[in-house]
Amino acid sequence: MQDAANIRPLTSLRFFAALWVVLFHYWPKLDAAVTPALVEKGYLGVELFFVLSGFILCHVYLSAFGESRFKYGAFLWNRLARVYPLHLATLGGMIALGVAAGLAGITIDASILRWDALPANLLMVQAWGFAPAAAFNHPSWSISAEWFAYLTFPAFAFAAWKMRARPWLYAGLTMAGIALLYPAFQALTGESLTQATIAWGALRIVPCFALGCAMHSLWRSGAVRSARSAAVGALFSGAAILVATTLGAPDVVAVAGFGALILSLAGLAGHGSTFGSQAAFVYLGEISYSTYMICVPWKIIFVNAASRVLNLADEKLPWPVWIVFLAAVVPLSAASYHLIEKPARARMKLMADSWRSRRTVAASA
Repeated sequence: MQDAANIRPLTSLRFFAALWVVLFHYWPKLDAAVTPALVEKGYLGVELFFVLSGFILCHVYLSAFGESRFKYGAFLWNRLARVYPLHLATLGGMIALGVAAGLAGITIDASILRWDALPANLLMVQAWGFAPAAAFNHPSWSISAEWFAYLTFPAFAFAAWKMRARPWLYAGLTMAGIALLYPAFQALTGESLTQATIAWGALRIVPCFALGCAMHSLWRSGAVRSARSAAVGALFSGAAILVATTLGAPDVVAVAGFGALILSLAGLAGHGSTFGSQAAFVYLGEISYSTYMICVPWKIIFVNAASRVLNLADEKLPWPVWIVFLAAVVPLSAASYHLIEKPARARMKLMADSWRSRRTVAASA
């Protein structure tokens, strides 16, 4: 199996997915007359995250699953260590912000402190239809969706392993399922699945995660035959995503483009290209989870403070102030990553190692 280091461009891609979501959240706070169509489609950055997640988890765990070496409990603990500490920290941070605002007499959105939604948020099931409303740190709905995919990963892995000898058929069936699901969901609910959060977030991840698994099967089969074909694929899929989002094409077109882009970037890495593997981009990708999770708390803090200092009645920030607002996300993400995310993850992994050691000692006694 190719080493995970060989697909560094996919780590880098995570940052651009996070930045796309951040722009989607931040642009409405800019004093600008026009919102670019690409920014309006920034919610699709979550779809890109979901496809990446399916690809990466298959890359890391599929062989072990197929060879009966997969340990479900250890897998879930590792995934919990990846997402839960920062989720808990931002949840607590939003509660603190809400309480502090109330004590200071500052009016806040009532949904921020929906205490009846707290149990679902603590259990990371708020996007499974169990939360009465979006509350606290709203972007965490996608972490709830990811948790659903982690819990059901054996089902995805089973399909991917069974179809590994027919990757093109697997990819075709996956895309056909996506092409049917999106319009069917729209017809039944009156809303787009790609914009669902609290009520249908767990369903929203399923087609994208499955697409990531299918793209991994194609990559492992050698479907990308050369660095040149990978470069052409990356160029065309990237252009297709830009055109689709700019011209208002159905979201399924962009989602298909995500799959092709991820396959092409993995193909480039597999053929020895260093494109997208520069240390700075990889680092930004590593802190992208923090970028995603802190973007809304930072927006609430900065916009409220700037509005008071600059006396902005409509919360529309001037360009220079908005650029500072946006740029500050990177150092704040780095701080969150090094102070919370990384050490908490390491601590949880040490706990797992300690438990395993104790069981080994007990078994040999």
